[in-house]
Amino acid sequence: MKLIANAIVDALLWMINGCYAFCHNYWIAILLFTFLSKVILLPLSVWVQKNSIKTVRMQPEMNHIKAAYMGNSELISEEQYKLFKREGYSPFADLIPLFVQLALLMGVVEAVKRGTNLTTVPVETLGITLLVPVIAALSAFFMCFVQNKINVLQSEQGALNQYGTMIFSVGLSLYLGFFVSVGVGVYWIYSNLLSVLQLVLLNIWINPKKYIDYAALEASKEELQKAKQFMAPKKKEARKSPYRKKEKEDYKRFLATSGKKLVFYSEKNGFYKYYKNIIEEIIRRTNITIHYITGDPEDEVFALASEQFKPYYIGENRLIILMMKLETSIMVMTTPDLENFQLKRSYVKKDIEYIYVPHDVNSANLTFHKDALDHFDTIFASGPKNKAELLEREEKYNLPKKNIVEWGSSVIDNMMAAYEKLPAAQEKDRKTILIAPSWQKDNILDSCIEQILDGLKASGHRIIVRPHPQYVRHFEARIDALAAKYKEDGIEVQKDFSSNSTVYTADLLVTDWSSIAYEYAFSTLKPVLFINTPMKVVNPDYQELSTVPIDIELRDKVGISVEEGEISGVVEAVDRLFHENRFSKDSMAELRDAYIYHVGSSGKVGAKYIIDSLLQLEERKKRSFT
Repeated sequence: MKLIANAIVDALLWMINGCYAFCHNYWIAILLFTFLSKVILLPLSVWVQKNSIKTVRMQPEMNHIKAAYMGNSELISEEQYKLFKREGYSPFADLIPLFVQLALLMGVVEAVKRGTNLTTVPVETLGITLLVPVIAALSAFFMCFVQNKINVLQSEQGALNQYGTMIFSVGLSLYLGFFVSVGVGVYWIYSNLLSVLQLVLLNIWINPKKYIDYAALEASKEELQKAKQFMAPKKKEARKSPYRKKEKEDYKRFLATSGKKLVFYSEKNGFYKYYKNIIEEIIRRTNITIHYITGDPEDEVFALASEQFKPYYIGENRLIILMMKLETSIMVMTTPDLENFQLKRSYVKKDIEYIYVPHDVNSANLTFHKDALDHFDTIFASGPKNKAELLEREEKYNLPKKNIVEWGSSVIDNMMAAYEKLPAAQEKDRKTILIAPSWQKDNILDSCIEQILDGLKASGHRIIVRPHPQYVRHFEARIDALAAKYKEDGIEVQKDFSSNSTVYTADLLVTDWSSIAYEYAFSTLKPVLFINTPMKVVNPDYQELSTVPIDIELRDKVGISVEEGEISGVVEAVDRLFHENRFSKDSMAELRDAYIYHVGSSGKVGAKYIIDSLLQLEERKKRSFT
């Protein structure tokens, strides 16, 4: 590192000496040197200009994402990740020019000291040299003023960022002017002024107006502002929430509890169902204390608190710090992308076993980011397809081996149990068709719901539309309009999600790419009609693996697929699903047993793995002391 630093200083010293040999005046020599450095770094400046244009060009779509998913930071991060990947953009790339400028500045300080006689430090000599820091500050103010007006990226920033940058630059210039040599201060003045000239020329050469749709940008700002105004009362209410005190107390209580062995993390209320069978089995079989962190102060788990089950409410901001300071033996999560976004592995305890428990049976390779599960130690696999994906991925990308547990699906197990408790179904005069789409972009509700309803309403079947709760949250007016339009046709549109009875009692499910398809098919042993809307692909490189995602492979085994442009075929497909023998209960049960591990007993399998892992850890500790 020292050799590189010396090489940079020597190169800069050679340039300064060359400039002085040309004009025999250090003031002019530093001006020439500054100009040459700008020329040498011109490719970097061009790259910064293009990257800034790319950033602002993406801004309308980023604003739309923030407006559409406001309040859901996880989805905003996911959608921005996809946008950045599609555009080949990295936010960290913006730091490269800063590092180059700092490296250059440090080199200039030493080169000016060794190569010129302008080594007087104003704070030591005072007098006329004090003009240097004043002029340096004025040049920085002028540069920032111009940047705020015409720099493609800076002009789009808020006033707080703009003036914050200006204050920092002016302050830095004053510091450089007072506490480093006059020569460096002069260099800084020249650099600021030449940066203004360079920016003007770059805006002529690579004009942002040729690449950026400013009308769309303004429209997106208005959309985002409306979303913020809509959310403002909720945020204000949250700041006044009595739960802030609870969060603080729970955070302290969690950190103060020593000797934690097992921690579960749930993003919000309703996620307990993914752990329920495992936790209950651990409590039944052992005296292990389970610490359960939730991001929802009203989570149902607080009603389950006991000496052996201790829930804590920890909000997103405190959770980030807590995860870094975490001390436990095992951490169980349903949240992917550990290490990739806000949530990190512990900085304090390096040997924590991080276990990932999936929400559903879908393909992680298709529906998650490419490296979403790479930083877990153990993965609970729902079935052979999911395990095959994980193993192939480890081999193809030369990843560290993970513990892959042949687990199953708690959600399906619990849905099966709930379905079996229902009274025996009576023979009905007409069948019930449930339309339950995902809420991904271009889902059934966004693309073809009216064509489907128009085709089915004359079939004599009972039709129920059950949107995803998140879709209702963001587009309730659209759902209400749909309900009003088809009310006279006897079509029911549900917005109450407190019960799953509709799902269980339906004779047929219509969906797109929602994970409810396999949960419904394998718990009720009834078929599914799939509408081939655009597939949800989070990992565009999913085809690098030869293992076909379960989402695709099972589609035409548990049901029939209809293309979005061929909705007229829905009625015929419904008739086939009700009558073809390959969709009988026995056939569906065979598929379920082939694709899902340990049907009906995933909780016991998951609990056994965790208990055994903790016992092995205790054995290793005992051996280390003997």
